[in-house]
Amino acid sequence: MRERKDEFVMIEQDHHAQVSGRIMAHWKASLFPGENFRKSVEYAISRHDCGWKPFDQEPFWNDKKQAPYTFIDFPVLAKTVLYRHGIDEVEKEDAYAALLCSMYYMGFLKNEASGEAKAFLALEKERQERLIRSLELSDLSLLNFHCGLLQFGDHLSLYICLNEPGAAKEKELPFFRDGIPLSAALYPFEQNKIQLYWRNKETIAMETFPFEREITITLKQKILPKEAIASKGLLQCYKEAPLNELTIHLVDQNRQ
Repeated sequence: MRERKDEFVMIEQDHHAQVSGRIMAHWKASLFPGENFRKSVEYAISRHDCGWKPFDQEPFWNDKKQAPYTFIDFPVLAKTVLYRHGIDEVEKEDAYAALLCSMYYMGFLKNEASGEAKAFLALEKERQERLIRSLELSDLSLLNFHCGLLQFGDHLSLYICLNEPGAAKEKELPFFRDGIPLSAALYPFEQNKIQLYWRNKETIAMETFPFEREITITLKQKILPKEAIASKGLLQCYKEAPLNELTIHLVDQNRQ
């Protein structure tokens, strides 16, 4: 979600994940160890937020902030429910993808002190151990690399979704101003971040370009006027708002 002076721009979590999947499908084959796992990794990236889908159809209002809840401030107990549901759904189709999603979500809650978060972590640890045994995985460095790809795809899509199109570097969200962080497990890269810049409202240039070719994605969002929310309520306003589509191009900074 992005907040403007008189409106909120809302993007569904599951759509954001699908965007990350479409982007990461173009990751260079030469930078992808464990090619036999590629379909599973791409499935994990595209589906890692599928647990949010039913929640996003009817967004929740944060009365403290007087704004819709985001994935950041959403209550922890509810997060554990939707995280587990999402991982369960992924596991029905692909065990390796579910393992990656489980590892990734554990990182989000590892510092939470609530009993619900601790229970989630314990259950996911059991899931991971079971899946590692059943898949007979011996090279955990490869598993960590693939989880790093999931993290990078997620962050890259969030950069697109959470920053205003065309934003100057100083106007970007603080988390992204110094670049998108890279997991230490992504060993082909010497740097720990990849820098990006908005050239204009439709084009993002990357200083390091790990993809086979330039990428075009369509971002779907709903724009909700604050005045309409005040008069109709968030749910009604969200249901009535039309989908707005933006075309975004990811390009290599070193190519003109």
